[in-house]
Amino acid sequence: MARQILSFERVSTRLGGDTIFDELSFAADEGEFLCILGPSGCGKSTSLRLMGDLLPVQGGRVTVDGKAPAEAWRSLAYVFQSPRLVPWRTALGNVVLGMELRFDRMAKAAMEARAAELLALVGLARDAHKYPGMLSGGERQRVAIARALAVDPRIVLMDEPFSALDLNTRRRLRAELIAIWQRTGKTIVFVTHDIEEALVLADRILLLSNKPTRVLETLSITAPRPRDIAASDDLRGQRARLHDLFTRLEAEPAAA
Repeated sequence: MARQILSFERVSTRLGGDTIFDELSFAADEGEFLCILGPSGCGKSTSLRLMGDLLPVQGGRVTVDGKAPAEAWRSLAYVFQSPRLVPWRTALGNVVLGMELRFDRMAKAAMEARAAELLALVGLARDAHKYPGMLSGGERQRVAIARALAVDPRIVLMDEPFSALDLNTRRRLRAELIAIWQRTGKTIVFVTHDIEEALVLADRILLLSNKPTRVLETLSITAPRPRDIAASDDLRGQRARLHDLFTRLEAEPAAA
């Protein structure tokens, strides 16, 4: 049986007087690709902040790799919607930066060798010398993924990392991300509001409700990868169900 690596147990959170979570519970297994899907403003990104100890847990319990979030930061790495690269460092230098901030005793040559290996993994072996301004949006996001992997996390938290990219680039990066995940065996928690993206990527999808947020439904996606939604009756049926649930969520009155 897979080991549980992340859990929310009856978690409650309020921000600015607004109840975001009211006894929210879910878990992720080691090595799982978990997508958190939900309408805008439901707290998807907030859940990642709680995992990373960027927000305090006000009620209930969050555990990450068997520890409280404040103790588990070495188990985590982030990939955000914006790549957040340092403009005066090359692609290689940006990947090295992640290691410099995490590993104070690692030799620079070892960092650069690891950074070069990871840039090759994400398809940028020939672009290590380029600065962010010389890279496309998709290439910059590949550098961000390599930087996250460079610190050897057990869990990679991804907050809508492809949403600012064009459709073709998003599709290409989804396929590349699956290949990287399969090769590295990392646990990935991926936040998205895109139904098709979740269906293409996830082992399991958590559909969150409007606030105060709860898990509305959990879907296990067993279709083999790579996935073609148009060619799969099962995936088309799950897409239709999720679209129906989203339509209902959008019709609900806002919480007071």
